[in-house]
Amino acid sequence: MLKYSMKKYDVIVIGAGHAGIEAALASARLGCKTLLLTINLDTIGIMSCNPSVGGPAKSQLVREVDALGGQMGITTDLTYLQMKTLNTTKGPAVHALRAQSDRDQYHIRMKQILEQQENLDLKQDIVEEILVEKGVGTGIGAGKVKGVRTILDTAYLAKTIVITAGTFLNGVIHTGMKHQEAGRAGEPPSKGLSKSLKKIGLKLGRLKTGTPPRLNRRSIDFSKMTIQPGDEPAKLFSFLWEYKQYNSLLNTYHLILNTSPQVPCYLTRTNKKTHRIIKANLDRSPLYAGKIKGIGPRYCPSIEDKVVRFPDKDSHQCFIEPCGRETEEIYAQGLNTSLPEDVQLKFLRTMAGLEKVEILRPGYAVEYDYVPSSQLKYSLETKKIEGLFCAGQINGTSGYEEAAAQGIIAGINAALKVKKKEPLILGRDESYIGTLIDDLITKEINEPYRMLTSRSEYRLILRQDNADLRLTEKGYQIGLVSKERYRAFKKKRAAIEAKKAISPEVKEQLEVQKKYAGYIIRQLEQVERFRGMEHKKIPAKLDYKKLRGKLSNEALHKLDYHRPLTIGQAGRIAGVSPADIAVLSVWIARAGRD
Repeated sequence: MLKYSMKKYDVIVIGAGHAGIEAALASARLGCKTLLLTINLDTIGIMSCNPSVGGPAKSQLVREVDALGGQMGITTDLTYLQMKTLNTTKGPAVHALRAQSDRDQYHIRMKQILEQQENLDLKQDIVEEILVEKGVGTGIGAGKVKGVRTILDTAYLAKTIVITAGTFLNGVIHTGMKHQEAGRAGEPPSKGLSKSLKKIGLKLGRLKTGTPPRLNRRSIDFSKMTIQPGDEPAKLFSFLWEYKQYNSLLNTYHLILNTSPQVPCYLTRTNKKTHRIIKANLDRSPLYAGKIKGIGPRYCPSIEDKVVRFPDKDSHQCFIEPCGRETEEIYAQGLNTSLPEDVQLKFLRTMAGLEKVEILRPGYAVEYDYVPSSQLKYSLETKKIEGLFCAGQINGTSGYEEAAAQGIIAGINAALKVKKKEPLILGRDESYIGTLIDDLITKEINEPYRMLTSRSEYRLILRQDNADLRLTEKGYQIGLVSKERYRAFKKKRAAIEAKKAISPEVKEQLEVQKKYAGYIIRQLEQVERFRGMEHKKIPAKLDYKKLRGKLSNEALHKLDYHRPLTIGQAGRIAGVSPADIAVLSVWIARAGRD
């Protein structure tokens, strides 16, 4: 019999990975009574794959989350093993801060922050069903969320729900020809939730990702590898620490930054012998034996994929990365694999420094269900079911940073919906977060999406160093950025406008503005040229069938399905031609005059 919880919530967040954490914190900090449900409280914020944060394009996302008032950057700064800025020989548009994180400490800190957050309850349970009021709401098919039912037959009621299920929806993991139902090694999948999403009318797809073997540090000869030290002094992700110099009253959670020495990473490589072993055992790979049906990430392929797709390449990089200060576990970045464990050990031992290596955890591939994001609005609310939001890997993305970016937007918008306020929609011209969400909704996503600097046409003005200048104002207006932080930010902004280099960060801004002035001006002009299209609204209830015979059949179908908010968004939908956009623009202009 269904048992109803006595406590009713404004927002329920399902899943406590990187998306769920940001969603739950955002909604709770905005004053909404929030419930965070997770399969296992002991794996909150766990780094399922690489123990790192940031990197190319991803560092922009982390700093944008931070500028809006999110948590990922702060916790990364408190728990890093190493900090390094990548691409320093190139222009500032592609500079990228990357942290090697202490996996366990990151999880512990995040769990503490969630446990201590006002307006936020944590519960360990498995959600089996999304409860929907049929015939109520404004979504396609007229349904509205009313709560969730868990595997314990407990119902929790809420006004909005955010699903951040990661790889757990109908998850299956593969190592060689062995497979088991799991969302992560050792953790059960969420099967009932997949069925429930289908039942309420959402379409699901199937994707695949993978992880490399974890190695025993004591079995590795680091003297045969190339050391990769961190930067000294270390740069940090969060703008919070920088702002302390402008406002001594700024709340920094009374947390002390890490003062321990940085831990180095190491570089080794595969070789011809490694590749021969992999090729000789492809018949034992579930990927090449046809056992895996999900599509994997093109930009983070398995080592089997690399060897097959690049047969002329004699070697591939492998970064040997520590997982923490209190563990002997080592992460072999670049060696994602689903080959059997005996083959993994055999090819690893052909590599310099790994001749006597021992595996602590074998690598594996994981297949999981996802919700193709064309079914979402730009607020990350589903079009079909009112009050239901999705964020993270469930939307077809890969990466902690992409998940956190979606999580904070979904959490903010779930809270704003409860408060009956307009959603926060970020544009491509003002953030990588806006670029990410726009790509997910307007492009055909048939593989796990990864953020790249090349995906942003405005990357010179959307740098990691100026994320606070672009988004802190929005974070303050929403209510996530405190008054103390906002006052400190305004002092920094005023110093930049007055060209007073009062800190290294202000000096950096002034130098970039001076050195790249011509390029920045041209990009700003480009933004202005396209702003008309980006902000030219399409009527929300436009009946595209009235344009039958004027638009191409494909454009009519795609526009009616995606329901873009602006002409700019419409122009990025696959199958919508410039001629279709011209017809649509003229029709809207005429309708406005009538």
